[in-house]
Amino acid sequence: MTTPPYMYMECPNCSDVFNATTIIPTNQTNETIPKYLNVTDELPIKYAQPMYGYVMPFLLLITIIANTLIVVVLSKRHMRTPTNAVLMAMALSDMFTLLFPAPWLFYMYTFGNHYKPLSPVGACYAFNLMNEVFPALFHTASIWLTLALAVQRYIYVCHAPVARTWCTMPRVLKCVAWISVLAILHQSTRFVDRAYEPLTIKWGGQDSVTVCMVKNADWVEHWITPNIYYIIYFCFRVIFVHALPCICLVALNVLLFRALREAQQKRDKLFKENRKSECKRLRDSNCTTLMLIVVVTVFLATEIPLAVVTVLHIISSSITEILDYSVANVLVLFTNFFIIVSYPINFAIYCGMSRQFRETFKELFIRGAVTVARRNGGSSRYSLVNGPRTTTNETVL
Repeated sequence: MTTPPYMYMECPNCSDVFNATTIIPTNQTNETIPKYLNVTDELPIKYAQPMYGYVMPFLLLITIIANTLIVVVLSKRHMRTPTNAVLMAMALSDMFTLLFPAPWLFYMYTFGNHYKPLSPVGACYAFNLMNEVFPALFHTASIWLTLALAVQRYIYVCHAPVARTWCTMPRVLKCVAWISVLAILHQSTRFVDRAYEPLTIKWGGQDSVTVCMVKNADWVEHWITPNIYYIIYFCFRVIFVHALPCICLVALNVLLFRALREAQQKRDKLFKENRKSECKRLRDSNCTTLMLIVVVTVFLATEIPLAVVTVLHIISSSITEILDYSVANVLVLFTNFFIIVSYPINFAIYCGMSRQFRETFKELFIRGAVTVARRNGGSSRYSLVNGPRTTTNETVL
């Protein structure tokens, strides 16, 4: 059984920027080969540099703007609903997932320093935390929040009476808080499972260059052993962060889509009976359900490939070698990149599919939109004073 490597899959959207490259210092030809922090030899730089160095700055700017706008709009008093509380937490998680590694991505790829060994030791620790631990933490929270969103909407649509008890704002806020705590606990050992020591080597034509030697922390190496530690960590991650959430989301999406079709048939019947108020309320509910189905579908399209590669990594590391890591790392690199691309998409989905989100956005950021809406006889349902008129199944986003 081999120790799972410091694989590219560890960082959900920065593609393992701390792989350890083996070297042989001049004074250690027959001794244990140390590892120092450098990404060039194992990371597919020909793909990573254009994506992370040239495209990433624009994606970062778009993500910060889009997710900040989501938070601003959803934080307005009349927008504070249980569904919006989860959506706002998702926006913050996605933004922080990209924000923490951004300085190092700029340094490594935009400014072309990926080939240089990193030092001093403090910089290596910061590099580890900001490029692996914090992104994985926030991405884990985002996955579980997406699952919570799907469960919540399923309750609203398929078990509306229960929603009065289980989908209240205090309960949803507690759920968001518990997800945050569990995500932190899940990543807590990653803060202290590596150690960095200064090492002097010959590099780049210089006789004496200080680099960071990376190794397992003493408690991992001697108390638990790396085999057991990494197998437990990655098995937990593949089961509870990737596999189960994706399976549950697929099932919930199918159930929601089925319920949406039934609701549409019911709406058509109400329309024929000229019951306009009920028909309109059901239409609003269907629009919200459809929008959340689209959000979850976009999420699954980027997460399932990463989950598959992670499962193959577990098998290859602990049972039998079946994975070509040169190919796997390229796949994960592109998967991570598409996950980043998906972060600003939610803003477009909300604007395109939620009338209330559009109206609130216009009222906040487009001068004269409120006046025009009032002149055109805008509905009091979007009043900033009275707030939205919602029903038990929360027809308004």
